[in-house]
Amino acid sequence: MDQAPALTASQSDVLPQEENGLPLKVKLRRAERMKKIRAMALIAPLFIFTLLIFAIPIGIMLVRSIDNPEVVSYLPNTKVELDKWSGEGMPPQTLTAIFATDLVQAYHDKTAATVGKRLNYDVSGMRSLIMRTARKFKSHVPVDATLDTFVKADKRWKQEKYWNALKRASGSLTPFYLLSAVDKKIDDKGDIVNVSEGQAIYVNIFWRTIWIAGVVTVISLLLGFPIAYLLANTSSKVSNTLMFCVLLPFWTSLLVRTSAWVVLLQKNGIVNSSLMNLGLIDEPLTLLFARPGVYIGFIHLLLPFVILPLYSVMKSISPGYMRAAESLGAHPAVAFVRVYLPQTLPGIGAGGVLAFILAIGYYITPALIGGPQDQMLSYFIANHANSTLNWGLASALGMILLGSTLILFTIYNRLTGASGVKMG
Repeated sequence: MDQAPALTASQSDVLPQEENGLPLKVKLRRAERMKKIRAMALIAPLFIFTLLIFAIPIGIMLVRSIDNPEVVSYLPNTKVELDKWSGEGMPPQTLTAIFATDLVQAYHDKTAATVGKRLNYDVSGMRSLIMRTARKFKSHVPVDATLDTFVKADKRWKQEKYWNALKRASGSLTPFYLLSAVDKKIDDKGDIVNVSEGQAIYVNIFWRTIWIAGVVTVISLLLGFPIAYLLANTSSKVSNTLMFCVLLPFWTSLLVRTSAWVVLLQKNGIVNSSLMNLGLIDEPLTLLFARPGVYIGFIHLLLPFVILPLYSVMKSISPGYMRAAESLGAHPAVAFVRVYLPQTLPGIGAGGVLAFILAIGYYITPALIGGPQDQMLSYFIANHANSTLNWGLASALGMILLGSTLILFTIYNRLTGASGVKMG
């Protein structure tokens, strides 16, 4: 029989690389591409959830902090004339005539109150001025209204500050809310200046928020460190019991836990009664609706968030390090400070940052337990969003709070990264 011709060396190299007519290299690329697609499909739900719950709301908040639609949307012709006007002196007759027409139309459309409310944020009394003028013009619509026409409707139109406020609000975007959040404003000359002393509140509130959160974080770390150390180095039975006590507060809502302190911290409450029975104090302490009560309530809420990261890090530290240091002649206290404590720094940093970020965002605790001088920035954000409905200022304050949080996280990330390099 005829034998098949032997394969040449080049043919034997090519055939193992092909299967079903496709080179092996192509099949490997397809396999890698399918792995990437499967990996993206697995993380897609988490990405979409993060986008919907976190990224989009932050984007909306950023837009609302600079959005200025009232004059642009409800006084469109007036906005065009305001752009032509330099803002110096009193407005020209072309502006007053078109403004009167737009104002009457806005009154019929029930949007004049929205315009007045926005202008009132800038100059007090603008809402009543806008509504009063619109009502007078509605009954007798002025034709080619002049400045005198407006003055007859309300004498306040003689003052330039009201026309300047209208000019400042004529843009679709504005720094007004962001400036207000840091106690600044744009004056009639277009310069950025400080607001009056009686209106300058938000910078002080911001530093008060940072101070309260910082104090609470430090105290929580001081209290949480020994508890976490005990959890990590005691027997399993004791550790499980202590862990149950640490996690027990999570079984009740934040509002219930905070409300409980209202009962405990009263002048005739359990805390004061116990201290008096022990002879530690002669008269009840002022704990409720005061700064001490805020500290106590915050520490109770945040202590588990400090303990758990510390416990996680301490559990991974081998006890052999301490024994080795002591066997080399180090005093137990020295060995603890120089050997054990540096290894817990990641847990201290994580617990501290977590507690600080949560503290600056809470507003229920100081609202229920604290007094007027104990309210934090988050309280005013909630107040403007829910009560005064000043969404622009609420968003601006939220951006400041978010920015400070990001700065803190960046600093923490840099420090922990640097420490990691050094220890490595």
